[in-house]
Formats: sequence, C-alpha cells, structure tokens
Amino acid sequence: MTSQDPALEAQVVDSYKYAASVVSRVVSNGYIGMVKTVPQMYRYLYDRAERATEVGPFRTWIHQFTAGNLHALIQAQRPDVVVCTHAFPCGVMAEYKKQFPGAPPVVGVVTDFVVHAFWIHDNIEGYAVATEEMRDTLVARGVAARRIVVSGIPVDSAFALPHGDRDELRARLGLPRDRSVVLMMGGGLGIGPLVTMMGALGGVRRPLCAVVIVGRNPRVERRVLEAAQGAAYPLRVLRFVGNVHDYMHASDILLTKPGGLTSAEALVARLPMVLYKALPGQEERNTGYLVAREAALRAKNPSDLSRTVESLLDSGERRARMRVALAQLARPHAAHDVALLVRAVALRQREEALA
Repeated sequence: MTSQDPALEAQVVDSYKYAASVVSRVVSNGYIGMVKTVPQMYRYLYDRAERATEVGPFRTWIHQFTAGNLHALIQAQRPDVVVCTHAFPCGVMAEYKKQFPGAPPVVGVVTDFVVHAFWIHDNIEGYAVATEEMRDTLVARGVAARRIVVSGIPVDSAFALPHGDRDELRARLGLPRDRSVVLMMGGGLGIGPLVTMMGALGGVRRPLCAVVIVGRNPRVERRVLEAAQGAAYPLRVLRFVGNVHDYMHASDILLTKPGGLTSAEALVARLPMVLYKALPGQEERNTGYLVAREAALRAKNPSDLSRTVESLLDSGERRARMRVALAQLARPHAAHDVALLVRAVALRQREEALA
C-alpha cells in the first residue's frame, strides 16, 4: 500500500446470518454437538469431504440460498472485492458469482495450516494460504498457481514488535519475575480444555504462575473462575483483552488448542507451544504440521500435559531450539501481503471493467 492509495473501507459480515435460520442452527450447534459427543464421526465426515471432487447437492443448495439473501446487501454496498476468511462464505460467493452478473471478485484467506476441499472453487480470483504445501494442494485440485499467494496467516503486527525488557513487561502486567509464566488460551466456542489444562499445571513440580484468557464466553469464564479457586499456583483469569501480544511476549510457554490464528500469533511472537485436545479435522492437521516442524509439542492426556510442561520449563535449551523453529515458520508480514493481494485483485477488476 502507498500513501497515494484512496481511502479503504471494510465491512465485516457474518454470512451465517444470511443463511436460513434452521441451516445456521444446524451448522453451528450441530458442529459443536458432534465434536463434543462423537468426534470420530466428525473426523470421518471431514476426511470424506476432504477427498470429494464435487460439491454435494445439499451444500450447493445452502450456498445458493445464502447467495440470494446476500444479493441486496452486495447491491447496496457495491464492494470492490469480497474477502472470505472461512470456507462457507467462500462457497457462497462462488455460487453468487454464478447467479448474478457483475459480481465482485473474491479472495479466500485460509486461516489454518491445511486447506480443505470446501475452499476450492474455480471462480475465486485469489487465495492467500499459510504454506507452500497448501499452495501445492490447491494447484493439484485445479487452482491456477498465479491466483495463489503464500502469505502466512495474517495476525496483528504487534505480535512481532520488539517488546523491550521482559522483566519490565512482566512488571507492567503485574506478573512475577521469579517464576515461569504459562499462558493458557482456549477456543471461543466454549469447548476448549481450559479447566483440564489448569488442573494439569498443578502437577508441575516447578514454581510457576499462569494466565488464562477466556475471551468473550461467560459460560467458560464461570467454569474457569470456579476451578481457579482450588489452584495450587498463582493464577490470573482474564476475559477478552486487546494486548494478547504482551502476554505472549511475557510468557515462557503457551498451552492451547491448535487453532490457526492463535498458533500463527504464537509463531510470530516466538512462543513455544504445548498443544492439547485438538478438535477433529483442521486442528488435528494444524497439530501435525506444527509438531513435525518442532514448533510445538503435543500432549495426549492430563498427566502427559504435566510432564511435557515440566520438561519444557526445565530446559531453556529446548525452548531456545523451539524458538528457532518458530522463527522459521513465522510470517510477521502476512497481513500486509494479504492486503496487497486484495488490492491487486480489486485493481485488476477495475481495469477490466474500464477496458
């Protein structure tokens, strides 16, 4: 971007609000219920859909229905480009472009370390992906290489900013300087293993304190606060905070589910990760990617989690090796590179319209 670029405006739209209400409930509640109660079934469906070469009739109908509901909004807003950060709206916009002439160009931004077949459509103008392997997958499925940018997963640039003296940062955040700091983060859907992780830390035979960020989920916050009453170590529970980057920079390790955005933030902050209770599907794939490249460790159960955290905190050398691996995978300029792709797609569309 340059200072000569016109002012840019963005509007965030929840595409599920434009789907049939029953579809929205089935997709969201059905997903949560399935991964909670029958994760093996969700894993099977995810894997089967990943191998699919055609869009099924039910998914086509959902996309068509939602595209029709979005028509009035898109006609009113007249966007230069539509950016999709989830596979569902990407499929909706692919169908929209088939139904309505003069549709805006679309860019898909994949926020995991794998790309599912649900993302892949032949009329999407651009894809931003995290890895070279993802680009290869898209190309193998028929996407032209010129439409793909290996950008990394976009995160706030603050995660990569120099943060000065660590002791000063801990003092500013009210964290102790004489013991290890463990940061815990879970998913916003309320199915993350925060309480289990908190309990497992009680088995670590090393002085530590912990920070738990629960986000905007009141139900999770209540469970965490109740469990925190019995913690055998200093523990701080936070709701949504705007300076997660500070807590990452002040911490020794991160315990988390392997969501794409949180993992990408940790990569840029060079914070060693211990991953626990990955959801079936993309989070399992994220775990495999990060563990294979020595940027994270996987814990299989609570006792394994205690042992893994303790061994990692005991070995500064191992954490240093992990930070090297984290730096090799980090893409601190991903957001800028995605913005350049979006701008290029919008300008190309404008030039074609004027030709």
